[in-house]
Amino acid sequence: MTSRPATLHWNDAAPAVEVEGLAVAYRVRGEETVAVRDVSFSLGRGETLALVGESGSGKTTTAQAVIGLLAANGRVIEGSIRLGGQDVTLWDQRQWRAFHGRHVALIPQDPHYSLNPVKRIGDSLAEVMRIHRAADAPVIRRRVIELLERVDIPDPEVRARQYPHQLSGGMKQRVLIASAIALRPELIVADEATSALDVTVQKTILDLIDELRREDGTAVVLVTHDLAVAADRTSEVLVLKGGAVQEQGPTAGVLAHPASAYTRQLVDDAPALADAVRSSEDVRLMMAEPRHADTVISVEHAVKEFTVPGRRDPLRAVDDVSFSARRGMTHALVGESGSGKSTIARMVMGFERATSGQVCVGGVDMSSLRGSALRDARRRLQMVYQNPFSSLDPRQSIHSIIEEPLRNYGLGSRSERAQRARDALDLVALPATVADRRARELSGGQRQRVAIARAIVLDPTVMVLDEAVSALDVTVQAGILDLLNDIQQAFSTTYLFISHDLAVVRQVAQTVTVLRRGALVESGVAEDIFENPKDPYTIALLEAIPGRTVAHA
Repeated sequence: MTSRPATLHWNDAAPAVEVEGLAVAYRVRGEETVAVRDVSFSLGRGETLALVGESGSGKTTTAQAVIGLLAANGRVIEGSIRLGGQDVTLWDQRQWRAFHGRHVALIPQDPHYSLNPVKRIGDSLAEVMRIHRAADAPVIRRRVIELLERVDIPDPEVRARQYPHQLSGGMKQRVLIASAIALRPELIVADEATSALDVTVQKTILDLIDELRREDGTAVVLVTHDLAVAADRTSEVLVLKGGAVQEQGPTAGVLAHPASAYTRQLVDDAPALADAVRSSEDVRLMMAEPRHADTVISVEHAVKEFTVPGRRDPLRAVDDVSFSARRGMTHALVGESGSGKSTIARMVMGFERATSGQVCVGGVDMSSLRGSALRDARRRLQMVYQNPFSSLDPRQSIHSIIEEPLRNYGLGSRSERAQRARDALDLVALPATVADRRARELSGGQRQRVAIARAIVLDPTVMVLDEAVSALDVTVQAGILDLLNDIQQAFSTTYLFISHDLAVVRQVAQTVTVLRRGALVESGVAEDIFENPKDPYTIALLEAIPGRTVAHA
């Protein structure tokens, strides 16, 4: 370990990042746990590195250590970190403050919590320039507008005066990028910076980062669980598991010929890199089978309008949409944020009533139901949300969470309900030992299995899956998708699958409806649409899917 440096400088002739034998530990409840061990890599100007692995693999800890943003209970216990030739291993926060923004910058994962909600966008952008005294106030104001233009935010003068809640998620992420590039840093770390974004917004942001790298020679570290993004956007990859390096090298070579079993599993589980896709002929044969003959969900000319304060005309969130889903099959709704996907899902569930048109489940118009009739209809309809942690009661045991729908409908005796809850737990491949635990004690994948167990305990005919796998690591995601397929095969459950991840949709859905701004763009057999899209919007969505070149190589 080296002593603290007395001066701050960046040597452009040196590699942007040099990490040797890095080990990081966290102190929890008085005990120190090693989270990363023996990590080494080097990154030159204009080069890109992907840190990939599942949650808990150490990729974020490694990135945070490199740019001095470890949590207060974390510390580097071995190895060294050099940035631009400068040893920063033992720097304190005062030294890092002089480096952050000017030489290194972070683009975080969640834009919703990364911008000050009471600060205007322009003021947030100006802050980093004021801290480093980059220019006087008039120059900084002009630079703010230039930065917003650079990240393709429309009406930058207007947006600069707005607050974060007035911007979409994609726009807020672009603001964070603008802040990161304000002082043209030599190194940018993007920590899952596009994982929650629509594919077209994701592509725009990754294109922008690429442009900065080419123009300014910025080195980029992408922290991601998405191997397709790594394949498209990085030249080198480092695969981590349990804090240890599994393998590293040129991205194309590692993904095409993975040496470790873990990397092979990651590649096999990545939907965008998968070859197994149902053919149109297979889907039509499925539709001809007797068990798939019934239409379970029928949406005909559905319209949904909302009254918006201060607006004369109502907002039309769903505009004359029609589609159907058959028993035991999966129909997907795809489109960008604001396309109407979730509003349609809420109409199918009976949470919203159609302004006009029909939304029928099992031949019953959901808009016609009231009171006990609507409550009874919802017994055969269940919904699984994106974030299982927020949808599971933190005070209840897992057993109580799964059993709760049975209690609500007064089904079975106490012992019968307990048995059905145990059966549901077994069906989702969770051990009986989790029954007495709380949601906070489970992993993200385990919590999602609990949410599915709660949904299936009522033996529903329809399950609405609203981004139900989008927040999961690829291996966990693959396990959940396999589970859903097993349930569908066993019980002929119909799925309405809502996702912005078109690679997953292609893998799981037989039929698909593409939506844009509430209107239907095209609908039909999934593989027909993926292979021969007719509408320019669908073409743009498909072209934005990362990893397509690798998948078809």
